[in-house]
Amino acid sequence: ADLDAALRGGEVHFGTHLDVTSYAEGVRETHNPSGRALPAVAWDFYQNGCSLRLLCPQAFSPTVWHFLSILQEQFGSMVGANTYLTPPGTQGFAPHYDDIEAFVLQLEGKKHWCVYSPRTDAEVLPQFSSANLTQAELGEPVLETVLEAGDLLYFPRGFIHQGDCLPDAHSLHITVSSYQRNSWGDLLEKLLPAALQMALEEDVEYRRGLPMDYLGYMGVANSDAVNAQRTAFTEKVQSLIKKLVDYAPIDAAVDQRAKSFLHDCLPPVLTQSEKAQSIYGFPARWQDRGPCNVDIRITKDTEIRLLCHGVIRLCNEEAGVMLYYTTENSREYHKEDPKFFELEPEYTDSIEFLLSSYPSYVSVDSLPCETLDEKISLATLLFEKGILTTKKPLVQV
Repeated sequence: ADLDAALRGGEVHFGTHLDVTSYAEGVRETHNPSGRALPAVAWDFYQNGCSLRLLCPQAFSPTVWHFLSILQEQFGSMVGANTYLTPPGTQGFAPHYDDIEAFVLQLEGKKHWCVYSPRTDAEVLPQFSSANLTQAELGEPVLETVLEAGDLLYFPRGFIHQGDCLPDAHSLHITVSSYQRNSWGDLLEKLLPAALQMALEEDVEYRRGLPMDYLGYMGVANSDAVNAQRTAFTEKVQSLIKKLVDYAPIDAAVDQRAKSFLHDCLPPVLTQSEKAQSIYGFPARWQDRGPCNVDIRITKDTEIRLLCHGVIRLCNEEAGVMLYYTTENSREYHKEDPKFFELEPEYTDSIEFLLSSYPSYVSVDSLPCETLDEKISLATLLFEKGILTTKKPLVQV
């Protein structure tokens, strides 16, 4: 129903939102035309045995949006989804493994699944997805099952999988995914270059010149040689690598990953009371030939809190202290640029105070700013950005 409504609403385009695929005789094909996915064209593909994959269903379905927003908070990692509609007796995709943790929830009909263990140690929790695989490459499945409406199937990164429809039923399922590029190695990709830069700035040992003759005894051509020069060179490299730990800005690297996560996040799903007590329910409007209820009147006694958990992140960067936030994100992945603004350093303590006091409300006067004007100014800025909610609506309508 959500797909049909989206098609009729003119919001869906082939390739961007909807993929048309088929898999027959070991060959996977994509059949996307260009332009808008008109209902007659999309359903004709389906009627002729093609699968339809709706990318980013959270952009069209409030239910999926709400579901994923809860999971992204629990996992602390981006959570995405695709919806798959497959005709009876067909298969839409070749066997493959993914770089994500996958949860398949059967919504309608039923689907036959085969899941296979990683074939080698290198494919355990892989960093990238595989190419399409052939049946000859698979071996025996570790799981073979038929999912019916309400069933859930989980397979970790690296587990090869393929699903096909039985002759007597179509299949509609949603695949929820998370933990893409969210490993220790991905953190170290951020951390090690930053640690090396800091070490170069602070420790002369990293800036000393290499031995003049090291090219003569190091390198693959010399790897079988055993001599004191090679031993000393290797030990020096090892000691410099070990010392990097002392320069590793671990918290800063985590903040940079958090910054990326906030860009990935769906915007918050708000309750009616949260809307009413935030900028999103502010009653500003045109009335009697002029705007009314426009002024945001925050006082020292106004009680405030963050709109929801995980809505902001403080990052100390070269350009200054930046506050990243999710309230202006799109429900479509990375449709908008990251949302942030520079924060005066003296406001840092107040942001940390709001983070630590959540979910309790605190008075504006309790913010650890020097003056009342600064407290009100900061609270007003955060309210206008949709980051704060008040205990009571600011304007009684």
